[in-house]
Amino acid sequence: MGHCITGGGAAGGPPLYRAARSERTITARRKIAGEAGVRCITRIVLASLGAAACGAAPETRAAAAYAAPVAVVAGKGGAVLYVAEHGAWAVAALERASGKVLYRTVLEEPPAALALAPDGTRLYVAAGGLEGRVYVVDAAAGAVRGAFAAGHTPSALVAAPDGKTLYVCNRFTNDVQCLDLPSGKETARIAARREPVAAALTPDGAVLLVANLLPAGPADGAYTAAEITVIDTAARAAVEPIRLPNGSTGVRGLCVSPCGARAYATHVLGRYQLPTTQVERGWMNTNAVTVIDAARRAPAATVLLDEVDAGAANPWGAACTPDGAWLCVAHAGTHEVSIIDRVALEERLRKAAAGERVTEVSAALADAPNDLAFLTGIRRRVALRGNGPRGICIAGGKVYAAEYFSDSVGGVDIAAGARMDAASFPLGAGAPPETGRRGEMLFNDAALCFQGWQSCASCHPDGRADGLNWDLMNDGLGNPRNTKSLLFAHATPPSMITGVRASAEQAVRAGITHIQFAVRPEEEAAAIDAYLESMQPVPSPFLVGEAGRAAAERGRAVFERAGCARCHSGPLLTDLRLVDVGTGRERDAGVALDTPTLREVWRTAPYLSDGRAASIRDVLTAHNPGDRHGKTSDLRPEELDDLAAFILSR
Repeated sequence: MGHCITGGGAAGGPPLYRAARSERTITARRKIAGEAGVRCITRIVLASLGAAACGAAPETRAAAAYAAPVAVVAGKGGAVLYVAEHGAWAVAALERASGKVLYRTVLEEPPAALALAPDGTRLYVAAGGLEGRVYVVDAAAGAVRGAFAAGHTPSALVAAPDGKTLYVCNRFTNDVQCLDLPSGKETARIAARREPVAAALTPDGAVLLVANLLPAGPADGAYTAAEITVIDTAARAAVEPIRLPNGSTGVRGLCVSPCGARAYATHVLGRYQLPTTQVERGWMNTNAVTVIDAARRAPAATVLLDEVDAGAANPWGAACTPDGAWLCVAHAGTHEVSIIDRVALEERLRKAAAGERVTEVSAALADAPNDLAFLTGIRRRVALRGNGPRGICIAGGKVYAAEYFSDSVGGVDIAAGARMDAASFPLGAGAPPETGRRGEMLFNDAALCFQGWQSCASCHPDGRADGLNWDLMNDGLGNPRNTKSLLFAHATPPSMITGVRASAEQAVRAGITHIQFAVRPEEEAAAIDAYLESMQPVPSPFLVGEAGRAAAERGRAVFERAGCARCHSGPLLTDLRLVDVGTGRERDAGVALDTPTLREVWRTAPYLSDGRAASIRDVLTAHNPGDRHGKTSDLRPEELDDLAAFILSR
């Protein structure tokens, strides 16, 4: 089923050898630089949308001004750290004791994840987009020895303990690929739920747990949450998933304890049932780790990483120490690491399960998800020197974090009683951020929020949507609406579902004031504008394969015939008008709503203003009263399929 890519793309057989390109090639790549460059990226994207719709990613690669590390793993023995530099399209090897860069291997696309072979000789690197790849790198020399074909945007890797199988989480094809490493063959593709971005294997290799970033399904019910996909590795099949607590989204980290009894998933815990009148005490978003009973394959408890007056926004990477004594969690929004005493945590959970009071709030496990003091006394929060920690690893009694926005790797002593300061190894010259890069940093920074409970990315991960409905204050109480992607927000005014903001610029500033509950300098809002304008669409996974492309092409004619193009027109497939197409319910009945862009609509489920449509086909059929939202009632099932394929291919 799968194949190895070598040299110019030849297929078949085990990995062949291919020389890595020189580091000098980084600086030869096309650069979009300066204020004018950042501001014109939206226009560049519009010009390249035709290529993207045909499955080719538009040329948007800036020169490697930033390393932007996203993942870090320790070499065998712990003397070397390997770092995935997403911004530099490279993998760097660092001497752990000094931070010296031993080598930097440039790849042909940006890396997202790393895994080390059990014998420590090979490093596997997930990289790329629509046609992703897993590079095989000689861990000692840094030479690229070959590459496997992967799915759309491989984002997590796990090597089996016997070194024979590599599991690849393909984010946008929503599957897990099983690669037989000796032969270079793909042996299975297993469906995940929605955007698998992290994974962990039990020590015996029998069960693979996969973290899905976002909830799937409609958002207008009583329960909306992301899930953990559970894979029986012997059967090569998914079994019953683990449902995280209501409001769970942004699941970024996952690890398994060395004994295999527990797993830990880090995520945002949205309190979306409440109107967004404040942020104090986690009123809107809290930040959590869910403890999973690996034997029962079920949640054991969810504990908050925040404190009463100090949020711990955007938890990301998670890792246990080899002796199982400590659980470490990176906080990408507050630029710190939590170091949790696992023995004390288990004891506290045991007592709560027995009905003992363990804090002023918690006398049962059900109390823990609402207890901002549950970790008091058993957890240390250590501020990092760098900004935006993401992936983490453990080596030599320290936890190391890939500090995305400061182009560095941070290190913190784990042991109890160790000094509460952090070191940081630079990965480059430390170029000052251009406006768009600074805007991305601010968008992901909980310092913009009162008490650090959330960042803009808490509800808009990667600038897109969290899959939840929120009752914002900008258009009254009692009408929760589904979170919108911010892609092309500045090019498609007005903003918000009912158009209450005339422009995205207004919406950004209102969001800082009324959602983050903060007053910030104008230059910060302007930088966020620049970042949002620079965002580019990801090619649709519905364009993968001839069958998908053929269905989309047939659907183009159906799109015209059904009248969809009357409103969804132009390069962004929107006429920018507010229209009542009969989809509003309750307080929204008869209300004119924004005509959204259909660009990247495949990524923004659920659909309609209240998120009640789980799929585009649902929009076209179950939620299209009187054909007011396109004349679809007389379409045959195969025409509906083609129409949906066309819409989802944009």
